[in-house]
Amino acid sequence: MDIVKWVFIFGLGTAWFVSVPSGLTLAAAENLRVGVAEEEITPPVGFPMAGYYFERLAEGAVDPLKAKAIVFRSGQTQSALVVCDLIGLATDLSQTIRKRASEKTGIPVSNIVISATHSHTAPDYGKELYLYLGSENQPPLRAAYIKQLIDGPVEAISKAHSAAKPVRLNFGSVPQVTPLSFNRRSVMRDGSVRTWITEDNPDFVRTAGPIDPGIGVMTVRDESNRLQAVLSNFALHLDTVGGQKWSADYPFFIEQTLREAFNSDVISIFATGCCGDINHINPKSRERNKTDMIGEEIGGSIRRHVDELRPLERPNLVVKSRTVHLPLQDATQDEVARSIEILQMAQRKEKVDFYDHVTAYKKLMLDQMRHREPFANTIEHITWGLSRSLAGVGAAIPVEVTVMTLGHDVAIVCLPGEVFVELGLAIKQGSPFRTTLVVELSNCVETVYIPTRAAYAGGGYEVTNSALQPGSGEMLVEAALSMLREAATPD
Repeated sequence: MDIVKWVFIFGLGTAWFVSVPSGLTLAAAENLRVGVAEEEITPPVGFPMAGYYFERLAEGAVDPLKAKAIVFRSGQTQSALVVCDLIGLATDLSQTIRKRASEKTGIPVSNIVISATHSHTAPDYGKELYLYLGSENQPPLRAAYIKQLIDGPVEAISKAHSAAKPVRLNFGSVPQVTPLSFNRRSVMRDGSVRTWITEDNPDFVRTAGPIDPGIGVMTVRDESNRLQAVLSNFALHLDTVGGQKWSADYPFFIEQTLREAFNSDVISIFATGCCGDINHINPKSRERNKTDMIGEEIGGSIRRHVDELRPLERPNLVVKSRTVHLPLQDATQDEVARSIEILQMAQRKEKVDFYDHVTAYKKLMLDQMRHREPFANTIEHITWGLSRSLAGVGAAIPVEVTVMTLGHDVAIVCLPGEVFVELGLAIKQGSPFRTTLVVELSNCVETVYIPTRAAYAGGGYEVTNSALQPGSGEMLVEAALSMLREAATPD
């Protein structure tokens, strides 16, 4: 019979009695060590900004952009999650960062996930990255930033890896009571589904889908009980700032709220939940929630409920990753030719239907992925979406689904693309872990939106801007749940 001793721990304002094997501290019961670090990745003034279908050059910064890393180490198993204040993670960028970080730390490439918050006031770096990786000429200022964009996350992982130590982890899901998130798709009287419709539209019938009101939270405290980091996860699109200055959007205000509540050096790692069909605009109102209000409300919800989080039990680390081949839509030669005409019209500032513009851009992306010899010289027509690693992959795009689990309590599921909330909810509902954080926009953005199978029948902006065939989202759910079950029942 194992000798057991009782340890009395004060954590987060709550007293917990926890049994651990004699001779081990709580933090080292499974030899789990955790490290966190951050690096700034703010571009210079004049660098292109992402988020829309026209060029914007940055005129300054509202707040800094960062890459924030959390590293888990347990015995021979290691993993890292890095969340960057970017609109998306190009596969070329994630592969480069993961390879270099693995070389520096020894963490397997498959156990490293680079995710994006989806800020629309972040850089449009796709063309510059494409030129940089091909050692092609471009303005020195832009090339220098791409080096920073690669080095920043690598350094954050390396620092977090070196700083990893025994910690106290608490977890849970806290409610967001103040309405912040709204499903932006609406069913219309003709049976179609439209995006960004208010309820005063005479053809509005009902909102097309749900929201996910829960904020997934995990706190990291050192052995003196000082709060080091908060990893949070909420399903709400980041496009609340606008303008031509760099900003991390509402996650910046989550960080500021937590630092005011706890201490000034807390690292707030916000990982965006599945929000491909969720935004901050209430369809019942013409007013929009403001950036600072959103961040302060989310940070406030975490602060108010932090004492209710549960301590992690038996924090053994399991990491699983699987490549899923998602079927791509096609781009015919005629479609590509017509798309070039539309993009050229838009460049001349001629009137172009928005959905035609979106489709044209997508078809040029698909052209380079589907065909070993594309019908167009892609770099002449688009900026984001250029890819060396995905060029000519054929009928399906290979994406990774990664699962990190801690004991029987916490699971972090990382998915590519902009994923519909229903798919994230399906993973949470089927997960055998007490708290499951589902993080979108991980390692790959070239899928663009990932709707449910049913959503393709209704249409709307997100369906128009998806590069995938119907059923792809359900393939991700199946892969995630399969790995979660495997992690919950190890050999």
